[in-house]
Amino acid sequence: MLDLIPGGNVSLPGGTLAIQVPGDLFDLSVLITGEDGKVSGDGDFVFYNQPSTPGACLQGDTVTVDAGRLRAGASRVTVVVSAADPAVPLGRLPAPTLSVTGAGSSLALARFTPPRPTHESVLLLAEIYRRGGGWKLRALGQGYADGLAGVARDFGIEVTEESPSPTRTPEDGFTTRTPEEGFTALVNAERSRTGAPPVTADARLTAAARAHCTGMAAEGRLAAAPARGTSLYQRVTAQGYAYLTVAEQLVSGPRTEADFLAYCLTDARMGRTVRDPALSQVGVAHAPAPGGDLFWTAVWARPLTPHGLAAVASDVVALTNAERSAAGLRPLAGDPRLTTAAQAHSDDMVTRGFYAHTSPDGRQPWDRAAAAGCAHRGIGENIACGQRSAAEVVRGWMDSPGHRANILKPDFTHIGIGFRGGGETGTYWTQLFGMSG
Repeated sequence: MLDLIPGGNVSLPGGTLAIQVPGDLFDLSVLITGEDGKVSGDGDFVFYNQPSTPGACLQGDTVTVDAGRLRAGASRVTVVVSAADPAVPLGRLPAPTLSVTGAGSSLALARFTPPRPTHESVLLLAEIYRRGGGWKLRALGQGYADGLAGVARDFGIEVTEESPSPTRTPEDGFTTRTPEEGFTALVNAERSRTGAPPVTADARLTAAARAHCTGMAAEGRLAAAPARGTSLYQRVTAQGYAYLTVAEQLVSGPRTEADFLAYCLTDARMGRTVRDPALSQVGVAHAPAPGGDLFWTAVWARPLTPHGLAAVASDVVALTNAERSAAGLRPLAGDPRLTTAAQAHSDDMVTRGFYAHTSPDGRQPWDRAAAAGCAHRGIGENIACGQRSAAEVVRGWMDSPGHRANILKPDFTHIGIGFRGGGETGTYWTQLFGMSG
């Protein structure tokens, strides 16, 4: 038997499957959907008031699924667990455990116990989905705070609000959980296993992600910085979000938030982003392309603060001095006037949309240093764009002969660092050197 974690999957044998969540404290339901992630009608929702449909039958704490008998076009069966008492959060109950067995077998094929819920009243526990010529099971663990009606709406079932009554219905007092909240819950379950702090959904990042994936879907291509138009990073800053660290995931194909996260976790770079403790906020959105494909954008960031900016600049100086020390050179001292000039140049490159040592008005590094009050007899400058950390930008400079020469120039005595997020490439760095008189 395989114990699954959220996002984990296993291939399934043919024939009928038995899916069980033991305990009379829980209600089990399933939703049958097509490639668009939506049901074809109310008959695709199997729950206590509608216990059977072709290919799926609910009896007590067990639902049986025969994929070969599902209605035409069905490609996914999502397993849902809720509290038998809708007023009781799942966090007050024992953690639900799902087990899957093959027809006529008492040996479980897979088992899944999600991270313990808190205020949620419903969990999407797992999904059985078609892959090639067979079927697979994926563990989910996505929570809803507002019950089965929210789940039903997300899957395309029209729900009519009704006043409370003694008879339980999925409509009683429920509202929809947003996709970004569901994605964030899945992400935080993954991050908790690695000790990374949780992220929060940010409306500005979500708005930028939505605008960007809509643009990609219209063009039918994945790109953070399109050949024409607005880059993802410009969309983020246009929302009024200033960041110290940024990362993005651009994907086409997945049908649900769980599919999207599972795909990201199969990629080394995107998986590191999901688990990166330096990132604290996220926005996610998807948009359909004319051909029916879905384009996804997730934007991850850490907001800019004065303390955070000072820490990044200090890291760049420390790494630069480590390179000088390794070459037998004396360290550079920080200079607030050089810092002012360097920061102004990074800001200017983002604001006016250029990347060069010479400003659009013709000013050179020594002109900017003089304007900031620097009296150094010699000035040098390194710039860079696109790097996401102090270590990455210093390594890039050291790998470039001209930039390396500035870092290791014996005559330089002082340094100032500038950083700004935004623009076409996402980050703009300036390293300004001075020689004492």
